Amino acid sequence: MFISDIVLAELSRPSYPQSHAALEFTVGAQVLEVNEDTLGLARVLIREKVMPGPLEGDALHVAACVHHGMDYLLTWNVRHLANPNKRTHLAAVCYRLGRVPPEIMTPNMLWEPGDE
Repeated sequence: MFISDIVLAELSRPSYPQSHAALEFTVGAQVLEVNEDTLGLARVLIREKVMPGPLEGDALHVAACVHHGMDYLLTWNVRHLANPNKRTHLAAVCYRLGRVPPEIMTPNMLWEPGDE
């Protein structure tokens, strides 16, 4: 499991629901570096209207995954991330840039009925 420092910052906010439990889940995860390439990719995703602005949150999450070649991005955010309507648009922009988009899914998509 990988995580970006952006996610860690979001989970550390006092206003984040169940912040402590969420942070405990990330212990041991390798942290992905967010650098100028990641920021540039996030700007493209915003400019191409794949992700909403400003340059934080969703656009950076996706850009970090794309930049580091992650196969999956796991999220509860169905509105902007695990949105089936976004997949084609994200793929088109990524392929145009010579990148491969991650498969964006919710945790429920990974569990089969009866898995506990």
